[in-house]
Amino acid sequence: MDLSFSPAEESFRAEVKEFIDKEFTADMQDVLKKSPTNYLDPERQRIWQKALYEQGWAAPKWPVEHGGTGWTAAEHYIYETEISKAGAPRPIAFGARMVGPVIIQFGRPDQKERFLPRILAFDDWWCQGYSEPGSGSDLASLSTRAVRDGDHYVVNGSKIWTTLAQHADWIFCLVRTSTEGKRQEGISFLLIDMNTPGIRVEPIVLIDGEQPPHHEVNQVFFDDVRVPVENRIGEENQGWTYAKYLLEFERGGSYGASIRSGIEKVRYIASQENSNGRPLIEEPDFRTKIARLEMEVRAVEISELRILGALGAGERPGAESSVLKMRGTELGQAVTELTMQALGYYAQPHEIEYLTPGSNVEPLGPEYAPTVTPRYFNYRKASIYGGSNEIQHNIIAKLILGL
Repeated sequence: MDLSFSPAEESFRAEVKEFIDKEFTADMQDVLKKSPTNYLDPERQRIWQKALYEQGWAAPKWPVEHGGTGWTAAEHYIYETEISKAGAPRPIAFGARMVGPVIIQFGRPDQKERFLPRILAFDDWWCQGYSEPGSGSDLASLSTRAVRDGDHYVVNGSKIWTTLAQHADWIFCLVRTSTEGKRQEGISFLLIDMNTPGIRVEPIVLIDGEQPPHHEVNQVFFDDVRVPVENRIGEENQGWTYAKYLLEFERGGSYGASIRSGIEKVRYIASQENSNGRPLIEEPDFRTKIARLEMEVRAVEISELRILGALGAGERPGAESSVLKMRGTELGQAVTELTMQALGYYAQPHEIEYLTPGSNVEPLGPEYAPTVTPRYFNYRKASIYGGSNEIQHNIIAKLILGL
């Protein structure tokens, strides 16, 4: 397999670098240096995503007729690599990466016309209403009810671990519209305006101590929320089909480039920290750990290229996205663990004052130190969200191995 890039592809790489140099401003870089989640504040996040939209890169994997880029697998790989190398922010995934493909595949023409342009332009900030208290990976057990009342559904219940719901304009929700038959057969997929009366967003403050409005996750409550029936995607009680389709795109994201970028950070920290009187990077055992990760991430990158090639040919990610999600999150966690090892005793302090946006407090150690531990703990969730890795094992066994 020839993995070298053509002159045209190298020209595209230069274009991506030029875009990053122009749009990834110094103040954005300063914010992300202190972020344990790699999210910007809402104002800067909107500026970044508007820049992607104006460049025509807001939804690279969408069909061209709906605003996609038409990139080849190699161009996708180059883009992800350069974004990760620069440490640039990721777009909020819930719009373009998740609900957008569902609307494209299953939405009515009027829904496509209404929602897709606003998703592309980031005029609407979306969040995801899947998990509930007691319904995580066993999502089919969800109990949030939507009862038909004329031209509306009346929704009651709650969703939990709703990332950045405090900023969202819309939420896509799985709701129970029937209790007959199998649990999966009574679920519908609704698009809900977050400004609708009866919706309440409550912050969940995690152990990192980050306070509202800078927190990451929330619980969203629905109390007699009236949602127009026209906001339902597809058929009533068929939402499980659309939910599984969305999860293929959520799980089949790009992991390799960010993992490789994390490895480079490990390498840098290990070159600065000492062990037995010499830089840690010179220790054979530590170098072996880095080399093993580099080999494993290369396998992930090849799998990503295969999936990108399939998407370019009009195919779905399929069950292979479960393989990618499982290995991508495992390796991502392995990188954060190795970063902690490289940092040594500087990983112990939790410098919440330094990490607070707008703070002028100086870090206790090197500037690269304070975010390492928060990012390590924050990324523990990666093997759970989107369906735990145990669930991915079951999917792989059933749909790929035929067991």
